[in-house]
Amino acid sequence: MNRVLAETYPDAHCELDFANPFELLCVTVLSAQTTDRRVNAVRPVLFGTYPDAEAMAAADREKLEGILGPLGFFRAKTESMLKLSAQLVEHHGGEVPPRMEDLVKLPGVGRKTANVVLGDAFGIPGITVDTHFGRLARRFGWTTETDPVKVEHEVGALFPKKDWVKLDHQVIWHGRRRCHAKKPACGACPLARWCPSYGEGPTDAETAQKLVKTQGPA
Repeated sequence: MNRVLAETYPDAHCELDFANPFELLCVTVLSAQTTDRRVNAVRPVLFGTYPDAEAMAAADREKLEGILGPLGFFRAKTESMLKLSAQLVEHHGGEVPPRMEDLVKLPGVGRKTANVVLGDAFGIPGITVDTHFGRLARRFGWTTETDPVKVEHEVGALFPKKDWVKLDHQVIWHGRRRCHAKKPACGACPLARWCPSYGEGPTDAETAQKLVKTQGPA
């Protein structure tokens, strides 16, 4: 399954745009309860105005709320950006720390966000258990756990650490493009022969391909 996912999604990557660890940390926090596409749309204005933690920590609240407005929950997200940036300035010299134990102490940052930053900004292996990854790991029979931390550890034990970050992106891409939550495109799935959940969605190729085309990345 690991090999076929790698062959199917050779270009799988984080779909949030970023230029440095600070940007990735911020956009990952901002992506909660909205889409990557929306976050990517506000990113140029956000970091064009506040390019680093020092600038973000000193931001005018009302102006920052205006930039984050399209993301929903903009008041709470503005508060998160201000507090997060202030702590980076106060405790880390304005830099994003490359350690899990430091990242999870920052406002609005849990293991999921920390693993995204460690893996994609610093190349440190980790498994990000978002809704797609958790759902597919259970469908694939890799785990029966629902707690993200337990899923992370159980799945991590199955694969070489060097594969974790790439595997994570490939599974997430598969969840967004084929193995959708309500109607998985089983008939268009390259993992069908190994999947214990095969048949949860339509198995005929024509119907499945229509689902792939109409649902697309989510």
